[in-house]
Amino acid sequence: MHELRSLEELYARDEFTFAVIYGRRRVGKTSLIEEFIDRGNKRAVMFMAVESTDHENLENFSQSIYSMINPDLRSYGIFPTWNSAFEFITEESKKEKLVIVIDEYPFLAKARPSISSELQRCIDTMFLDTNIMLILCGSSMSFMENQVLGYQSPLYGRRTAQYKIEPFDYYDSAEFFGDASFEDKLLGYAVTGGVPLYLKIISKKDTVAEGIEDAFFSKSGFLREEPYNLLKQELREPAVYNAIIGAVASGATRLKDIADKVKEDASKVSKYMGSLIDLGILKREVPMLSNDGHRGIYAVSDNMYRFWYRFVRKEASLIKRSGEDVFEENVRPFISDFLGPIFEDVCKEYLWRLNVRKELPFLFSNIGKWWGGNPITRTETEIDIIAASTVKRDLIVGECKWKNKETGTDVFTLLKEKAALFPDRDIHYYIFSRSGFTSELKKEAKRNERLTLVDLDDLFRM
Repeated sequence: MHELRSLEELYARDEFTFAVIYGRRRVGKTSLIEEFIDRGNKRAVMFMAVESTDHENLENFSQSIYSMINPDLRSYGIFPTWNSAFEFITEESKKEKLVIVIDEYPFLAKARPSISSELQRCIDTMFLDTNIMLILCGSSMSFMENQVLGYQSPLYGRRTAQYKIEPFDYYDSAEFFGDASFEDKLLGYAVTGGVPLYLKIISKKDTVAEGIEDAFFSKSGFLREEPYNLLKQELREPAVYNAIIGAVASGATRLKDIADKVKEDASKVSKYMGSLIDLGILKREVPMLSNDGHRGIYAVSDNMYRFWYRFVRKEASLIKRSGEDVFEENVRPFISDFLGPIFEDVCKEYLWRLNVRKELPFLFSNIGKWWGGNPITRTETEIDIIAASTVKRDLIVGECKWKNKETGTDVFTLLKEKAALFPDRDIHYYIFSRSGFTSELKKEAKRNERLTLVDLDDLFRM
């Protein structure tokens, strides 16, 4: 794992280092830090802030320090101030290299708003002359980006490294499902969004379908109320946010339409949606290669939320009463439709992997989709995938087919017609298919070096 190797490299330095680790809840930040500490049995103060008073957090921090020295000293007492605790840590670091971890830092900052300024003074006056490794970790991405990493933060410019921990992509998620079929691996990724904890839960059952049914559709299922519980932890007025996500999940893509659905003022909804975008739950997309921001649309970006709001939320009463047969009767028949749009995202992730490995015809800088009026055919046109370079004329134009039949030459013909919208570009065609390709299209791909065909085997056997 890249982040683990990078943390080890920081630790190897004989100087003060400061790492900031952040990302959405459940994504594995704390597990990463614990794995890092356990490797080599590093001497560390592991402290997790809680939503409580400043006094309780200082007491817990004090216990973490004493426990690091000797577990029997855990209840030794409490430092009178945060500064005195930092002074003690500074002296301890002279004996042996020390890692200081403050997890859920936003909770501490909420209880003690001056803590970032105090840490800044501590770094400048004490820590800089030590070989301490300081790690601040948090799940509130907007807070970590603005109040820790941002220009206005007292800590700005003092970090040595920062890590935004993202969920696994489809390829890494597949490792959790062993010998399952490629479609089942895709389904496991689709309902979990690649979050490690959710992947572990789903993969505990014999089949992916059984894991989904148990986690989402049983009365005791861990994920039955997970999205709403996360909203309550992250945001005030979770009911309004819940309604907004529900509106987007049901097909409202423009701000006015979303505001009308939730019966709230558009300016208020816009502010709330900004928070949901910061959390990675929603996204705003504009057509690739377009500078017209007014054409932007909103969508649910987190796959687990997509699944929950489409299938679980509307069956809440039935699940609460029994949960039996809900998945088989009301969900499984529609799973294929649900996977269609996610298949497009997976195809983009596949191209990103090849891009990083420099296995594409060119190195692209951005990838997305395109939609709008086609002046040639005078129809509304959509292109599933557009990948472009900022320095070259090359363009990848892609089509994604999630169907139960082989994809034929008609799809390639239509894709070429769409690509004619970009006459000044060197076009490379990629066609992705769930069910493979006709012999005619395969022959065409052999003749045409600018056409690449990708099926499920290719996606998972890179």
